[in-house]
Amino acid sequence: MRENRHVAQATEDHHYQQQHKIATNLSSKLAKTRVTAKIHIFVFFIFLLSASLSWIFFTFVLGESRFQDVISVFTRNTNKSATTITNIPKTIPLNCTLLNNATTQTCPSNYPTKFEPTISSSETCPDYFRWIQQDLKVWQETGITRETLERAKPNAHFRVVIKSGRLYVDQYVKSYQTRDVFTIWGILQLLRTYPGQIPDLELLFLCYDKPVIWKRDFNKTREDTWPPPPLFRYCGHRDAYDIVFPDWSFWGWPEVNIKEWKKLSVALQEGNKRVKWKDRIPYAYWKGNPHVSTPIRKELMRCNFSDKYDPMLRLYAQDWRNESKKGFKGSNLEDQCTHRYKIYIEGEAWSVSEKYILSCDSMTLLVKPEYHDFFIRSMIPMKHYWPIRQNNKCGDLKFAVEWGNNNTDKAQVIGRQGSDYIMKNLEMKYVYDYMFYVLQGYGKLMKLDVTVPENATETKTSP
Repeated sequence: MRENRHVAQATEDHHYQQQHKIATNLSSKLAKTRVTAKIHIFVFFIFLLSASLSWIFFTFVLGESRFQDVISVFTRNTNKSATTITNIPKTIPLNCTLLNNATTQTCPSNYPTKFEPTISSSETCPDYFRWIQQDLKVWQETGITRETLERAKPNAHFRVVIKSGRLYVDQYVKSYQTRDVFTIWGILQLLRTYPGQIPDLELLFLCYDKPVIWKRDFNKTREDTWPPPPLFRYCGHRDAYDIVFPDWSFWGWPEVNIKEWKKLSVALQEGNKRVKWKDRIPYAYWKGNPHVSTPIRKELMRCNFSDKYDPMLRLYAQDWRNESKKGFKGSNLEDQCTHRYKIYIEGEAWSVSEKYILSCDSMTLLVKPEYHDFFIRSMIPMKHYWPIRQNNKCGDLKFAVEWGNNNTDKAQVIGRQGSDYIMKNLEMKYVYDYMFYVLQGYGKLMKLDVTVPENATETKTSP
């Protein structure tokens, strides 16, 4: 508005100068000039009136919520490489007690059922929050009807119903190990952290590794396949519609003795301090299960050391059954931050090991992934990790290690920046915030009456 006034003022000054010049030469043209000025002012007034009417139309005719859809909720902050989201909810402490088993907790049931925020706040969230909108975009126009939701049921392990702040679960199939148990436990803790703030909703969850809602199977021109059914899972793919959600291991993975992330992240930071980066073994390290259905890890193992060729790698097969018999003494993740370089490579699909490998201060050599979890999409190659091509793993890995050993300061910076990203942006506060905004955005897409199935049970206790 102020800029428009400056434009009007400059226009009037310009006309005044013209009038003064003409008056000294030809007074008979003065009247015409004044008429021209009045016409310009009238046109300018019509422009302002049109702009005002347009604003009123967007705000009141389309409605405030629709206008907010036009102006995206997620605003990219290019200065801080982060996302700004307003009205960050206030959390209620969980106050849980740890039992003898390091992965089991007991929490009281007397949490508030509703929280009314007294003031609005603004906080800078990690950049990966902006992907929430992208993951839900496919249902923005159509919403999620009962028919659309139920088409995901054949692929789901369980249904989650959140109604009036209470959690109900309808289990269809038992998942591998306790993935389902700890995922449900994480959602329960979310409800206790943000009481009364998660909208009523129904969702279906798949605990397998690979996505199943592939884009090739759904077409807008076919009403029987569009929109695709919404299905939550731990990882996504550029060619799939599965909705990405934090994986179960953030709350623990007892079958392989992995503690909840809140405690393990602290242990990893302490493990980093044991050996300075330049004193670490100058090789790339990987330890894991090579016996997965995809050949990528078996191909990696063929890069290992031989009498004729040193690939600058140290690769070890992890036998979890044998390790469990030994009490997991040789598999503590915080004891594995001893090499300058660590390798991340997918298994069946995305791997839980990603956040642990990136946390070691070692320069992560990340073999180009096919799948993504909720946070990796905002990490930057050559800043947070060193990219490795799938079709030239052995050569690329050897080159990266040799480069790092010849450029130790630069390699150390990449390792440190990757670890800092994980430790800062994967605090459990942000994990819960991410879950909050995914479910809040998903809940707004519901075009059905949220109903608790007859076979569903209310979940109140820890795993």
